[in-house]
Amino acid sequence: MEGLEVTVLLGLTILSGALLAPRLRLALPLVLVILGLALGFIPALREIQLPPETVLLLFLPVMLFWESLTTSLRAIRRDFRYILPMSTLLVVASAFAVAGIGLLFGLPWETALILGAAVAPPDATAVAALGRLLPRRMFMKLKAESLTNDGTALVLYAIGISLAVGGHIDPLSVTWSVVVSYAGGIAAGMAVAALGYFLLRAIASTIVINTTLLLIPFVAFLLAELIGASGVLAVVVAGVIIAYVSPTVTTAQSRRQAESAWPFGVFLLNGALFVLIGLEVQYVVHQISAGAIGRLVLVTLVVWVALLVVRYLFQLLSVPFYQRSGPRPPRGVRARSRVLSTFAGMRGAVSLAIALSVPAGAVAGGELDGRDEIVFVTAGVILLSLLVQGTLLPAIVRWARIPADQGEVEEYELAERTISGAALSALDDLAVRHDVSDEVRDRIRFEGYQMLEYTNARTLAREQALVDAEVKALDEMLGQPDPLAAGTEPEAEAGGGEVTSSDGIGSDGIGGEPVDAGDPGATSGSAPRRTLIEGATLQMIATSEDVDLMQRSPLVRHEEFTRLKLALLDRKREVLLGLRRSGTVDDLVVRRISARLDLEQLRLQGLEDFD
Repeated sequence: MEGLEVTVLLGLTILSGALLAPRLRLALPLVLVILGLALGFIPALREIQLPPETVLLLFLPVMLFWESLTTSLRAIRRDFRYILPMSTLLVVASAFAVAGIGLLFGLPWETALILGAAVAPPDATAVAALGRLLPRRMFMKLKAESLTNDGTALVLYAIGISLAVGGHIDPLSVTWSVVVSYAGGIAAGMAVAALGYFLLRAIASTIVINTTLLLIPFVAFLLAELIGASGVLAVVVAGVIIAYVSPTVTTAQSRRQAESAWPFGVFLLNGALFVLIGLEVQYVVHQISAGAIGRLVLVTLVVWVALLVVRYLFQLLSVPFYQRSGPRPPRGVRARSRVLSTFAGMRGAVSLAIALSVPAGAVAGGELDGRDEIVFVTAGVILLSLLVQGTLLPAIVRWARIPADQGEVEEYELAERTISGAALSALDDLAVRHDVSDEVRDRIRFEGYQMLEYTNARTLAREQALVDAEVKALDEMLGQPDPLAAGTEPEAEAGGGEVTSSDGIGSDGIGGEPVDAGDPGATSGSAPRRTLIEGATLQMIATSEDVDLMQRSPLVRHEEFTRLKLALLDRKREVLLGLRRSGTVDDLVVRRISARLDLEQLRLQGLEDFD
């Protein structure tokens, strides 16, 4: 098929899967794999094949860069002693366990090792797509592990390919490969990130900024490949660094554009890969004899179970080496957490990319057999991960009963209160510096205090909801309601009066004080009045008929308002980044609040024109 036809077909398949998944109540990756399997029954579609290196060089840099941009650097530092062995030693143990199983079922040692390298690493995109129900800290640990374990898997993959074509491997060369892969990958990522930092500081155009961001993962991957290092690790390191410095070297407009474009692009690439899984399975099934399919299905089941067992045992045996801050959870919670973490380690795009990148037939240096078996078993393990682990994960989360972690919510509220208070404290000085009138300054002060009161009220409401939930749980445990809790719910205000929300918007949907229908001033020609057309959603505001010609120009007041609000936003960002540097709030909390501040800035400044 022509390239354009394949592109349209993949796009329509992804669209169909996105529409069907919510209705079928299935995970989107699983639906896309099933659609790919269905398309594979058409012989012409079954022949769709990507070049072996396309997946690694085109798909992975973009997907891993985005996942690293949305990863917490503080979480990586905090749980580094957990992440390091899980992303290195566990991958090696899993790969060799799978290789041993392959040998038992008659696969050549080299083919079995390549298969082990393909299915050993859990996938960051699969964890991100299906692991949102996990406790926050466990989710970030799994995500960081999945981002950094690909380097180990690719070293094992390179060793397997070298052995398959007759290369010589010894302990010294393996050690050197690992050192070069990791050290070179980290160095390449840091170098490209530093170059990107200085380049981003020098430009202000939204399009140029985001073009630079798009090039960073490919340049990092290319540089690492040129020196024989891990391109995947280089992309992840560059992404984590760029995510940390981005608030200081990019604009609000570029960040909002990137926040929209990157998830969309990653969604399309990830969806295309899962469709290709189904097509590849159909292709391989038709290339393998009927007798071999039964054996490969059995191999797939045994490999999948072995991966779960190895992951659980590795976590169990590694407990003495972990250093956990804070109180130690009860033994039962720790055991259930290990089970939950085991089932959350799902395979996805990275495993498929490694399997598809295995050359078919003769390669430089020798003959490589077994590609169809590797792709079949890898695709089967991915299917089982999505179908079984993904389906069971919500039930396992409920069974595990991991205590809710309110840390991120508390940090978010703390940061909001801190930056709001700091902005109000600096308001007078900023008003003088930017030559703003007292009228505009007082208006902004009033809005700031309203927002601060709303933030405090939201915090109190959340804490009260937690207390009420605990009381309700105790009541259900005791089998009788709390007599002191009766009648404590706040009553609605009597008299049919209007209610004004916390943001100053009345029940009539218009900002400011509500209008009393019995107020004679409401019908006066010189007082503000509101008229609501019954049966329509349009609300009209009739303003005063008397105009004060001596008042300051509305244009001047608007300019002063915009200048002061922008100065306050800069002050809030400065305090927010200070909280991140001190470790008080997490990177993801800073990202959420920065996104809100960016939107507020765009409302003040407007969107940039693109020619």
